[in-house]
Amino acid sequence: MIRRILTDGIGEFDLTRLDVYRARGGFQALHKALTTMSPQDVFNEVKTSNLRGRGGAGAGAAFKWSTLPEDGRPRYLILNGDESEPGSFSGRMLIEKNPHLVLEGALLAAYACKMARVFIYLRGEFHEGAQILTRAVAEAREAGLVGPRILGSEFGVEVVVHRGAGAYICGEETAIMESLEGKRGHPRTRPPFPTASGLYGMPTVINNVETIANVVGIVANGGAWFAAIGPEKSPGTKICSVSGRVRRPGNYEIQMGTPLRELIEEHAGGLEPGHQLKFVLPAGASSALVLPKDLDTPLDFDSMMSIRSMLGSAGMLVCDERDCAVHVAYLGSRFYHHESCGKCTPCREGTGWTERVLHRMEHGAGRPGDTERLQALCRGIGGRKCLCLLGDFSVTYLQSALSAFPEEFVAHEQGGPCPVAAAVEVANR
Repeated sequence: MIRRILTDGIGEFDLTRLDVYRARGGFQALHKALTTMSPQDVFNEVKTSNLRGRGGAGAGAAFKWSTLPEDGRPRYLILNGDESEPGSFSGRMLIEKNPHLVLEGALLAAYACKMARVFIYLRGEFHEGAQILTRAVAEAREAGLVGPRILGSEFGVEVVVHRGAGAYICGEETAIMESLEGKRGHPRTRPPFPTASGLYGMPTVINNVETIANVVGIVANGGAWFAAIGPEKSPGTKICSVSGRVRRPGNYEIQMGTPLRELIEEHAGGLEPGHQLKFVLPAGASSALVLPKDLDTPLDFDSMMSIRSMLGSAGMLVCDERDCAVHVAYLGSRFYHHESCGKCTPCREGTGWTERVLHRMEHGAGRPGDTERLQALCRGIGGRKCLCLLGDFSVTYLQSALSAFPEEFVAHEQGGPCPVAAAVEVANR
């Protein structure tokens, strides 16, 4: 079910302009918070809403905020706009098309958590988004919405827009802090966790851009309003980025709990004529594949976990019978090997070996036992053996593909032509 909340007005109005955003009710939630609500009141509404993180993990936003220590140190808020997961582009849309919504949500979160400064961290390739967001912050500052004594209140906070250098690992919450501090983007050992000792050693909350954008509606309409949308344990909406073998790729904001089938067949227009669904990667390259038999699974955090996959950031990659499971695995292995920061041995060495084995198989030079080698590599890399989840992500799809399509891997290890490519060639004659 399509329900436009975060995407309302996108494509119809130029929401990058402050006057247009305000004419449509923008910054009324901030005005309400600063004039009629205490920081605790705002926190309570977010807690009532049961807002869960939209960046992938699905952790409760209010729970994360509640772990900040009350010790007098300055606190920081980081908005994670790195969005480097292949197939995910919802955050980019919000940044480029509705930047003031993101900014208002950040200001509300900063007020609720008594933050000293907000850092909005953007993926290095988001050149246009960085320009748009920087202009939006400057426009808001000129209007008295950023800086000291916002809207004449006692609350003030500065906002910094920071671009990374294009590293996938900087989407990880501790690596993003290393990058902001001017260091190499490597994950940190935990504990301590960011809320205890984060950016510059200060208490820090890190939330996804889409997560923070939801705070505006929660404050404006109340936490109970948000909690009543969709399933009880995964309320609200989710922007799903659909790409691959569909007729209408793009971003679709759906009510949580909407079946995967509805998203693909109705909203994204279904598959290209004459082709059949083979599998879906519901959270980009880092997720286990979903087979057609599970298409009626509701799109929420818990339901996707029940079929041994995940909703994650909802970057939906749709594949049909023309897509070879080995080829998709090879593309993923190249990406993760390139993006491994090299700090942890299982990830650094394992992603390299996985790419080399799959490269052989993909290029007709497979060897007997390659399937077993891949299975051993999955065991050696996965299982939380690294400081961050990149190692696990690098083998999640591969493990599911080895289980779902073993015959394709066996055919490739025998050094023959790809059976899927051969079938496509025959069909095209």
